[in-house]
Amino acid sequence: MTTIPDVYMDLLLEKKAFAHLATVMPDGSPQNTPVWFDFVDGKVRVNSALGRTKVRNMKQGAKVALSIMDPDNPDRYVQLRGTVTGVRQDDVAARHIDQLAFKYLGLDKNPYAKAEDVRVMFEISVFSVQGMS
Repeated sequence: MTTIPDVYMDLLLEKKAFAHLATVMPDGSPQNTPVWFDFVDGKVRVNSALGRTKVRNMKQGAKVALSIMDPDNPDRYVQLRGTVTGVRQDDVAARHIDQLAFKYLGLDKNPYAKAEDVRVMFEISVFSVQGMS
């Protein structure tokens, strides 16, 4: 696992920056989605619902990339490349989306949740960091 330089940690821990998550489709083409994320215990965590394209692409061991732009300075960003090292589809994953709703919206519950959604939480171990500060 690669250490992320301190100069970018505010984007991971303090700001409400969105990550653009790039995954790889079965045919090898890229797929990109803006996502909420958090950074816990040295890993990036994202959440989605079963049936979505990124969930189908993000199996254990899948390679992904995240581009995180500073919401206060669009010329400042960090790109993280990593490997999916954890996939959860349980109560922890269901609670995680509400934690992200609190981070991004200040709400205790995800207002976009559907009763039929099955939440999936992915942990990503970073192996490469580039950016502009």
